[in-house]
Amino acid sequence: MLNYRHLLSFWTVVREGGVTRAAEVLGVSQPTVSAQVAALERHFKQPLFVRTGRGVALTETGRLAHEYTDEIFRLGGELENALREGRGQVPRVVVGTTDVLPKVIVYRLLQPLFEAADGPRLVCVEDKPERLLADLATHGIDLVLTDSTHHPSVKVRVFHHLLGECGVTFLAAPAVAARLSGPFPRCLNGAPVLLPTDNTSVRRALDQWFAEEGLSPRLRGEFADTALMKVCGQAGHGVFPLPSAVERDVQELYGVVPVGRAERVRTRFYAVSVQRRLRHPAVVSICETARQELFG
Repeated sequence: MLNYRHLLSFWTVVREGGVTRAAEVLGVSQPTVSAQVAALERHFKQPLFVRTGRGVALTETGRLAHEYTDEIFRLGGELENALREGRGQVPRVVVGTTDVLPKVIVYRLLQPLFEAADGPRLVCVEDKPERLLADLATHGIDLVLTDSTHHPSVKVRVFHHLLGECGVTFLAAPAVAARLSGPFPRCLNGAPVLLPTDNTSVRRALDQWFAEEGLSPRLRGEFADTALMKVCGQAGHGVFPLPSAVERDVQELYGVVPVGRAERVRTRFYAVSVQRRLRHPAVVSICETARQELFG
């Protein structure tokens, strides 16, 4: 009989790209993972991996086994959801958000769940994209919200559903905005700015836009957490960019004013799922509201 734990170890090794990372994700030792994969190979009487110059690769048997284990763990997640709802418990939806997403955007995307009278219980998890997508694959998360489709270290198969896109608005505390000279965007030349860290898609787009416009702003701070960036901007430490879709929300919450809009700097937002077609009612609600109201 197949051992579910052995299948999980094999599937995780493939998804994570190696035994070391799989052991970390599963919370067990590397020898344990190796032993469980070896036991599975003995069961099948065929090797699942073959050594290559750069590590290991799946054999034909391994590829076939991986296709089936993907389906097994997908169905396992659906079974847990069905049984949970069948017991009369309040249904829940687990949403993962990448740590670079502006919190105002996240709230606006999740707002439909709070407004529904019979809405599900929301569990919101924030982490690095790689960890969120790994949990998505094991059905620990129903949906991941992100601003990028580029995740080179992620081995799982996922689908990115575009929620919408918008330009970028530069905002600042009124006193800072009053000190800027000249029309936008020339007023940013030499001006203090607060920007997302350089490993984000919006930062790369902003750097390219600065170069195309011939601008040399004075970088005062880089932030992985955009909430902290807004607080520093509110305190008068520099001009900061945010998606234009939430420009009014940020003005009201932080008492800042718009300096100008860069429509060529596009920020895109995606809902990531393991299904090509979204089926979870709460997930569908998030996506439809985003497309019709936030980015419509």
